[in-house]
Amino acid sequence: MKTIQIETYGDSSVLQLKQADEPQPGDGEILIKIAATTVNPFDMKVRSGSMQKVVPVNLPWIPGSDAAGTVKTVGSGVSRLKVGDKVFASSFGGTYAEYVVVKEDSAALIPKNVTLNEAAALIIPLVTSYSFLVEGGELKQGQQVLIHGAAGAVGGVMIQLAKALGAYVIGTASGKGLELAKSLGADEVIDYKNQDFTKLVKDVDLVIDLAGGETQVKSFAVVKKGGKLLSAVMPPSQELAQQYGITAQFISSAPSHKKLEFGAKLVEEGKIKTQVAKTFKLEDAAQAQDLVSGGGVNGKVVIEVGG
Repeated sequence: MKTIQIETYGDSSVLQLKQADEPQPGDGEILIKIAATTVNPFDMKVRSGSMQKVVPVNLPWIPGSDAAGTVKTVGSGVSRLKVGDKVFASSFGGTYAEYVVVKEDSAALIPKNVTLNEAAALIIPLVTSYSFLVEGGELKQGQQVLIHGAAGAVGGVMIQLAKALGAYVIGTASGKGLELAKSLGADEVIDYKNQDFTKLVKDVDLVIDLAGGETQVKSFAVVKKGGKLLSAVMPPSQELAQQYGITAQFISSAPSHKKLEFGAKLVEEGKIKTQVAKTFKLEDAAQAQDLVSGGGVNGKVVIEVGG
């Protein structure tokens, strides 16, 4: 099968088109013939070598954290999915390829009203949004949430999921992202380049930090006592959390079919739409990663692998 692999750490030039053996599913696993995957910041962090101590991988390594495609074969003990099903799934690496093996528990049927490219663009945003808003944030109807990075692929889905949960949503963005965040349902949008959110926001129940750095530090002051600050970027200060009387956590989203199914239902109901920014072929994976590395992309960059 065709794959994109890295044999050494470095910039996008280390991504190479290589042949590899088709993997075989074991107990509780399925083999997916991949139609599409996407570019995630995690892929570039691993490729650069900056994650070696935290997330060691064996080289050569096939990048990719998500896959949409068709179930080709199933291992023993698989009962929920069957050969021929159109599915989307999370994976720790391996999806810049024509085939990938994943646990059945991390795959679900794609929403009936999206293409496989669109399904691929939904995987990480749906899983992350559920992890932050439903599991970690326990967001309730009528509560207020501030989402930093609201116009990105994950932030855009978070806006829509938060609205579906009945929350009042404030999002920070810039440029064209301001209009996009508003169109996705944000009740308020703040231009973080020209406006100080700490002067415009106060007493929110939940802050979702997709930005990190100074933005995270300044966010403690806008959370109500007993509220939460959840970050996908860096561990928040526990000293500041104690000072402001809030809960502050770094969250790493664990994939599951239940999270995907929860999101898929909302997609089918028209409450969540996907944003595909640009599409590349597998052979052009380096170009796709460079586009994402450059920043400012609203929506997901999809890599088309096959049918």
